[in-house]
Amino acid sequence: MSKDPASKDPMSHDHPAALEGLKVLDASTLFAGPLAATLLGDHGADVIKIEHPRGDPARTHGAQKDGVGLWWKMLSRNKRAITLVLSTPRGRELFLDLAADADVVIENFRPGTLERWGLGPDELRARNPRLVLARVTGFGQTGPYATRPGFGTLAEAMSGFAAMTGEPDGPPTLPPFGLADGVAALTTAFGIMTALRARESTGRGQVLDTAIIEPLLHLLGPGLIAYDQLGVLQPRTGNRSTNNAPRNTYRCADGQWVAVSTSAQSIAERVMRLVGAPELIDEPWFASGASRAEHVEELDAAVGAWIAARNRDEVVEAFEKAEAAVAPIYTAADVLADPHFNALGSIVTIDDDELGPVRFQNTPFRLSDTPGSVRSTGPRLGAHTAEILGGLGVGADELEQLRAQGVV
Repeated sequence: MSKDPASKDPMSHDHPAALEGLKVLDASTLFAGPLAATLLGDHGADVIKIEHPRGDPARTHGAQKDGVGLWWKMLSRNKRAITLVLSTPRGRELFLDLAADADVVIENFRPGTLERWGLGPDELRARNPRLVLARVTGFGQTGPYATRPGFGTLAEAMSGFAAMTGEPDGPPTLPPFGLADGVAALTTAFGIMTALRARESTGRGQVLDTAIIEPLLHLLGPGLIAYDQLGVLQPRTGNRSTNNAPRNTYRCADGQWVAVSTSAQSIAERVMRLVGAPELIDEPWFASGASRAEHVEELDAAVGAWIAARNRDEVVEAFEKAEAAVAPIYTAADVLADPHFNALGSIVTIDDDELGPVRFQNTPFRLSDTPGSVRSTGPRLGAHTAEILGGLGVGADELEQLRAQGVV
């Protein structure tokens, strides 16, 4: 595999990866659990992806090239893949053998499923008291909704996100990507690392319960406390904000779009001077973001007219010179071509055995001494079954029998 020079980590390092020596069993499917495992794998953990022989449904989600799922290649990077049916007696035994020296198990079966298979927390911790079991479900392990099927879309609806997203006169709006799953994955990875840190003191693992409906709820700001204390519900405002103005997306003369933010008072003043409306700065209502938001039509008219008369590059250059906050609204094509993303190493190029060179997101943060890295793309189904089960004493003859029996 290879990396473009422009996509290498910006800091050289001679240390082992931060999570080298950590063994993770990823028995989850689709997005939140697997992405949490990916984040650990990016920093050196040995992640073993355990799939049913029919494959993780994520293999067929999204765009395909020559029958190969592209999302899978990113989602399952830095993992070794085996097939194993945990509900079979031999599958259960092999899973327990794998868990015996693992540090983390990640699963997202409906509550009670692992217990029904004899693989619940009690059985796993009896075999390995130091194990951290991360359970990622739509609604958590307890409560009246625990047994419901749960997906990120439901979390985006029930967290309050959809209710406050969209145009004022339009319907509640869902994101066009796995927002709730992504936030839950980041939360789960943090929870796992917290449990591992606690293990250093206690010597014991523990169970992590992530309900996908909760992490996104934590990102939605003061909505709950505002309703609790004031009885106020945040309205849908489109791209505008109830906290400051001008804040919107604006169309340029060449048909491109930019986003403008004025969260800081000084930035708001710079924007109005730039667009030729300095007189608005002297208005009493201009002194705070909330009162500016009450005059959003007037502010948007001034900013929008100035931007509409100029091409995107001209707008961005002028805002940068004025030290005002603006960003071009990018597509994936823009991201891949952007010099700053490439300077940060945000995009990595990896050789894939099915697709050749592929480009996708690198690790989402950088450590100075132990930066993470993408070492491989998502593997073929069962690519490492013989290798990993061979380490448990499963020989070629037994492996063929297990295949014939549908265990792997």
